[in-house]
Amino acid sequence: MDQTRRAQAIEDALKQRLAAQHVEVIDDSVLHANHPGARDGGGHFRIVVVSEQFRGLSRVAAQRLVYGALQELMTRDIHALQMRTLTPERWSAEESSAGG
Repeated sequence: MDQTRRAQAIEDALKQRLAAQHVEVIDDSVLHANHPGARDGGGHFRIVVVSEQFRGLSRVAAQRLVYGALQELMTRDIHALQMRTLTPERWSAEESSAGG
């Protein structure tokens, strides 16, 4: 699977499995071109995920939900994953403060 399809598969899985309202997927694979995981075909990604399902969860618990949603992709398409998990309210507050 090419990197564009990987990024789309990540977004689709998060929207479907976590009812994510907003997903950003940034492919950093080119920055890790000589990394052993990259040679094996796995990509390096940064993601922002906004979901109601993160409400009341610790950061670690929210990240576990993300890893669970991406479990199949983690075994073959994702080598490294950096993530931010936000509730809709937190996302809205950050967007508001960034704009003004």
